Amino acid sequence: MRRDQSSLLSDGAYLLLFIFSFVAIVYMAGDPDRYMYNIIFLNAAFLIAIITYFTNVTAGLILNILFIFGYGTFTLYRTVVEGATVSAQNYVWLLLTPMLTLITWMVTMANRRLQEDNARLQKLNQSLATMDEHTDLKNSLSFQKDATVFMALSQRYKMPLTLLVVSVKYWDEIKRMISRDQMTQTIYNVSQLSQTSIRTNDSLYMLNADNPTWGMLLFTDREGANVVIDRLRQRARELNETAAGTRLKVELILKIGAVEFSPEETSTPLEFIAQARRQLEYDV
Repeated sequence: MRRDQSSLLSDGAYLLLFIFSFVAIVYMAGDPDRYMYNIIFLNAAFLIAIITYFTNVTAGLILNILFIFGYGTFTLYRTVVEGATVSAQNYVWLLLTPMLTLITWMVTMANRRLQEDNARLQKLNQSLATMDEHTDLKNSLSFQKDATVFMALSQRYKMPLTLLVVSVKYWDEIKRMISRDQMTQTIYNVSQLSQTSIRTNDSLYMLNADNPTWGMLLFTDREGANVVIDRLRQRARELNETAAGTRLKVELILKIGAVEFSPEETSTPLEFIAQARRQLEYDV
């Protein structure tokens, strides 16, 4: 509802701006004798509008009061000293200038509301998103939800559950040597080889996209996880041999840490990850 109101306010403000521009053009074209006079006041009106856009409506109102006071003084001077008559034309800019300020304030408010709505929706999307946008893998939020269920199943049915954490060795140095597109492709390649190294009932996650870290929940014990680890290292060597003839001249070395779930030692998914990361540090 609020978003509809913001869009309506924005559309109305821009429509009024077009109408104002049309009225100002018609008015100035209909009185060529006062062309320079109207140009000066039009510039003053737009100057006040620009200041209002970049500050706030209070500053615009103050400037409009000063404009009206200065315009009134100028009109009084012409009437008393030069003997000019006061006509309807003397009131036009007293109406157009505050009107342009009001339209500008409406545009500013509409843009601000739309920006707030956009920021709110982006934040909501980040908090609810369960997929990594680059690899289409489940992210850390999805991992925490799934791990809670898998840990409960493991404890209830006495099924072994092992978490593998995989990262790329020397990643900080590698990303300085390759372009952003190559870096994205590298992450995707590692994700693919990880996906093909596990069974269909196991789950693969992108735990950290900035410093690529993958997590694998495997329904197997620690010895069974070693089979997956050996398979990952073999696939990595094959990937390096395949990439040797391409523009990607870096060698990918995987760091892998594994820990088997123990109800006595692990109570939350975050502790599960922390334990696997500690094992990751020993893989040098």
